Amino acid sequence: MRRKSFGNMQCPIARSLDRVGEWWSILILRDAFHGLTRFDQFQENLGIAPNILARRLKALVEAGLLERRRYSDKPPRDEYVLTGAGRDFRPVLWALLAWGNRHFAPEGPSVVIVDSETGIEAEPMLVDRRSGRPLVAPHFRSAAGPAADARTRGRHGVAAANRGDAELAAQGRDGD
Repeated sequence: MRRKSFGNMQCPIARSLDRVGEWWSILILRDAFHGLTRFDQFQENLGIAPNILARRLKALVEAGLLERRRYSDKPPRDEYVLTGAGRDFRPVLWALLAWGNRHFAPEGPSVVIVDSETGIEAEPMLVDRRSGRPLVAPHFRSAAGPAADARTRGRHGVAAANRGDAELAAQGRDGD
């Protein structure tokens, strides 16, 4: 049974999930960030069936997140290397790591992010590159972009702005 594709939806979250929404894909990308590049390395580390791994690697290559490179002609062998788009996925992985540690690790974190120079544990936070302010509601919200269709504009229009105002009111604060 073929799953539904989200690739043609307007929502950037849906389009992203179309590329990485299958859990094996995210774990393969995680392992690629840890330096794994070869089929047997991914298979051994993940304990994944070869046919599933082959499908996931092919999909990640087609999505432009991994690049397939030949490293041996006899026998023919390829490695899988992160592309620019794949490398841009690292903050998403770190956000998932921090969220998982916060909500799903009652025994405490098994993996943390640390400052490479000091070794001090970091706490990921999404910020606006222009202002440096944390991207938190109600001060920030999603809005329809220039390419939005009517349905997307409706979903992110006045109702979304009103939800933001309601969140501010519930917290006893005024808008910016």
